[in-house]
Amino acid sequence: MGEHQNTAPTTAAGATVGVVGAGTMGIGVAQCFAEAGHPVVLVDPVPEALDAGPARLRAGVRMAHLLRRRDGLRAPAGAARPEDRVTWSADLADLAPALFVVECAREKESLKEEILRGLDQVCGPETVFASCTSCIPITRLGSFTGRPDRVIGTHFMNPAPLKDAVEVIRAPRTSDHTLELTTAFLAGIGKRPLVVRDAPGFVTNRVLMLTLNEAATVLGEGTADADTVDRIFQDCFGHPMGPLRTADLIGLDTVLDSLEVLREHTGDERFRPCDLLARLVAEGRTGRKAGGGFYPYAQHQRVERGEIRHG
Repeated sequence: MGEHQNTAPTTAAGATVGVVGAGTMGIGVAQCFAEAGHPVVLVDPVPEALDAGPARLRAGVRMAHLLRRRDGLRAPAGAARPEDRVTWSADLADLAPALFVVECAREKESLKEEILRGLDQVCGPETVFASCTSCIPITRLGSFTGRPDRVIGTHFMNPAPLKDAVEVIRAPRTSDHTLELTTAFLAGIGKRPLVVRDAPGFVTNRVLMLTLNEAATVLGEGTADADTVDRIFQDCFGHPMGPLRTADLIGLDTVLDSLEVLREHTGDERFRPCDLLARLVAEGRTGRKAGGGFYPYAQHQRVERGEIRHG
């Protein structure tokens, strides 16, 4: 398809936004845009994820409003019924009207390749593809499309509706226009873009995943119990949450996937997942969403998450 001219509108206000993946991050990202007044089309081919999605979105909206009120913050403009602005679909073709599409699938390169190639076929040449990848270089993801100039990274943090900043990753071929449009969309939903250059893991996960893996390593070696490991980070360093609870919130399967991606793309054995992390994932103890990871969680604390996947 070649490089594209800057024909897209200069403003992102009110434009249709697409989201691929009805998991925790996808629903959180959809909520951010819907609360800001955007029509959102959320696509996931997994029936269970689509069936559970509306209720999980409503729960997310309620929780965000409660927390904002507790902190003395106003709800975003037009936030009364953001769930009414979200359309649910199993078909990528329904993203054809979107000017901006955020891909929020699992951190598997083959899956993201399949999605991006599909999007390239159904979306107009002006559409920007923003990946919420944790670690995969944006240059690599852009190569799966005929529009690498319109591919960018938007690494939202969990929970997306409550985080003020987004790590934005610009690849060498990402155009000025794509960056400007992306920052306009983010500003419009109240997010502050922090722009970094493309590299495996970018800034956040290049640093964070090593920390989480090492925290699991010292736990597995018996240096300290989980609560003590986390308390050291909270009480000595002032972190609001320790690394092991952070890993449970992210999902230990996601941490494992991210470490494997980093190891593949950097060749650095420091990213080899430790034995305890690999064992917990193999046992299905993947964190809060599963009722247990490094810590046990009560039923009401579990986070149900759909996973966009092959088939």
